[in-house]
Amino acid sequence: MRNLKIVLAYDGADFSGWQAQPERPTVQGALAAALARVTGEPTQPQGSGRTDAGVHALAQVASVTLASPIPVSNLVPALNHVLPPAVRVLEITEAAPEFHARTSARAKTYRYRVFRGAICPPFLARYVYHHPWPLDEHSMAAAAALVVGEHDFTSVAAVDPERTGGHRSPVLGRRPEVQVPVAEGEPPESKPLSNVRTIFRSEFCREGEELVYTVRGSGFLHHMVRNLMGLFLLAGKGTIVPGEVRHILAARSRSANPGATAPASGLYLVEVEY
Repeated sequence: MRNLKIVLAYDGADFSGWQAQPERPTVQGALAAALARVTGEPTQPQGSGRTDAGVHALAQVASVTLASPIPVSNLVPALNHVLPPAVRVLEITEAAPEFHARTSARAKTYRYRVFRGAICPPFLARYVYHHPWPLDEHSMAAAAALVVGEHDFTSVAAVDPERTGGHRSPVLGRRPEVQVPVAEGEPPESKPLSNVRTIFRSEFCREGEELVYTVRGSGFLHHMVRNLMGLFLLAGKGTIVPGEVRHILAARSRSANPGATAPASGLYLVEVEY
């Protein structure tokens, strides 16, 4: 048996996230189907994390064990030939037997794009969050800097409706639902041992008409980046002052965070480090 490391990119707009779900298009499902078609083996590739519906990836990593002797140089074009156009395999390498895309990961980088122009180009709308209204971008940068370091990030984690029956964080532009903190990359029924994570980088920069947030950390909870963005947007609107971010994190409760969950369209998984 061979353990393979697969690096892939995808446009998440038309997928119900990474994780396979019955009768729904998912990236994991598409990759598993492509592997089965090319190698004849039923597989369940494991991703570095469970990206949500509508979230994109520039370099998601998956691992899979195969008996097939097909060389990796041939597997890449073969898989891309049968995968939907919105998913591309960028690279496949032979990995050590103990390598696992999720548990072996040491750091991840995400990027969130906010389009600030008055009119969002139609061909860009699926890939950014359009916010043309006034924002104090300096306050947003100040708030972002406060999450660097080791913290308990329960206040910016999602909650699972089947487990609490409480109120889920509202998604900007959507009806409120209910959710419990789960670790990114874990199935919904799995409860994390800890919501403590270390953030190494958290900063905003301007790229033309876009305000881009980049965050690199040891790991991320479900909805963590989108909930952080919702919090930073409140700082930009003047609803909170940047320093309040410290108190919100210290509360270790999603109910202490007044920010809505930012839309999935602006979020990208950029890099996974091992």
